[in-house]
Parts: sequence; C-alpha cells; structure tokens
Amino acid sequence: MVKDASSTDQLITFILKGIEDVKGQDIDILDLREIENTVCDYFVICNGTSNTQVNAIVNSVQKVVSKELKDKPWHVEGTDNSEWVLIDYVNIVVHVFQKHIREFYDIEGLWGDAKVTSIATNY
Repeated sequence: MVKDASSTDQLITFILKGIEDVKGQDIDILDLREIENTVCDYFVICNGTSNTQVNAIVNSVQKVVSKELKDKPWHVEGTDNSEWVLIDYVNIVVHVFQKHIREFYDIEGLWGDAKVTSIATNY
C-alpha cells in the first residue's frame, strides 16, 4: 500500500503525539527513503523507563492513530516482555525500547546512512 506524503506526515505527527502523551524519551525519526532496499520509509524510535511505560507508549500510539486517522498497525510484536516493541504501520515502523535494550541494539548506528531528526520534548 503506497501512501501519499501528506498522509505519511499526518501519521508521523500522531505517532509522535502518542509517544509524547505518555512522556516517551529520546525520540528520533530516521528517514530511510534515500537508502536502497529498506522495508519502510521511516523508523520512529523512542524509549521508556520500564516495561510498564513501554506498554503505555505502545497503547497510546495505537489509540491516538486509531482515533485521529482510523488506522491500525499492520503488525505489532514484542509486547510479551516489552523490552522492544515494534509497531508496523507499513511505511512507518515505530520501535519502542527500554533504554538499555535500545543502547544494546543501536538501531541508529545500524542505519547510519539515514537522515535523523531528533524530537525535543519539554518534560
């Protein structure tokens, strides 16, 4: 399914709102569009301080996106231990980590060619 740029921008906006509503931390958007053979256009990466907060972020993102855009993720995985939860909206994949797991896997380092936009939070 190919989405136009405005619907992609809207989806990113509401994903960020969902993360910020429950104080997700260290939010980065990786633009993968210039990289060959990627599975999606963007990664949105953030972390929570515990499995409880990771679950809260995941639930908040899904609730906000569903309410605002009537869109559901194609796939969600990792909720069994909530150390790294992936929410797949096809052209945007959201990664919600616990901080130590994020540091271990270093997704930003693996995708070093991606353009990274860090989102400032006021909390």
